[in-house]
Amino acid sequence: MSKTILLTGGAGFIGSHICVELARTGFRPLILDNFSNSKRDVLTRLARITGSAVDCIEGDIRDGAKLKSIFAQHSIHAVIHLAGLKAVGESVEKPLLYYDNNVVGTLRLLEAMHDANVRSMVFSSSCTVYGEPEKLPIDESHPLRTASPYGQTKLVIEDMMRDLHRADPRWHIALLRYFNPVGAHESGLIGEDPNDVPNNLMPFVLKVAAGEYKELNVWGNDYDTVDGTGVRDYIHVVDLAAAHVRALESLATFACEPVNLGTGVGSSVLEVVRAFERVNGVKVPFVIKPRRSGDVPAAFADPTHAATRLGWKARRGLDEMCVDAWRWKRAAGAVG
Repeated sequence: MSKTILLTGGAGFIGSHICVELARTGFRPLILDNFSNSKRDVLTRLARITGSAVDCIEGDIRDGAKLKSIFAQHSIHAVIHLAGLKAVGESVEKPLLYYDNNVVGTLRLLEAMHDANVRSMVFSSSCTVYGEPEKLPIDESHPLRTASPYGQTKLVIEDMMRDLHRADPRWHIALLRYFNPVGAHESGLIGEDPNDVPNNLMPFVLKVAAGEYKELNVWGNDYDTVDGTGVRDYIHVVDLAAAHVRALESLATFACEPVNLGTGVGSSVLEVVRAFERVNGVKVPFVIKPRRSGDVPAAFADPTHAATRLGWKARRGLDEMCVDAWRWKRAAGAVG
């Protein structure tokens, strides 16, 4: 029997790609999603990619009764916890919403896992726990401090999990600190498609390239970077998904430990725009806007620990990320 992995937020951008990797490597994904920032037709798309229907339960991680029934009805081997709100700017405007959804939701999930005697977790954390970097590249020993309520919720959750492991060492938790996932599955069937106005760079670029928006908002061009725009470590979402499978396979050797997931290469906003235009033959008009609250000038990973701890490293570069993202957008029917 395949091991069942509960995948919270599994219908979303990152979760759907992890679902594919889980199925491909012999695990049985069980999705829990409230579809607040995902679409139900992703389940049909996942079935086309994996060759079989993917089980999905609609529900919210803050619903303790729902969680209890899920663990009672399914023999769950481990949890990959992705469900959460993730827009830095929105978190500055609505901090209580982020604490309720991200922190309270995780607390309810950990309570349900504890009661069901399931103590294996891969957690979707974020490089935002490092705040404005003291040094680059960022390794796991970098001081933890955040620049936004979103980042603070991730840090609070990490602290909660560290406390839990100290109280009960039977817990095995991988804290995967993502840098900036972009791209899409090579099939063009799944990709990033936020329900609201995009907060991340690539989906905004896609909408401008497709003619849905007039221009891209570039938030600040006066940072101390190569061209004044923010620098980030963009990682292909398929590489990111593969890292989760490696973490699952290694989880029995984990205590409660962080691992950075990035390429180790920083790219500015304008470098991403130029790469997208070059490899796809489309124009992406942009306009410079004031800096956003909570953004940092530059952040990119030292991925050494991921290579030694998980036997994993990113294989796909920026050009491939841009090509795959545009293929997804075109396949989604928004572009002729």
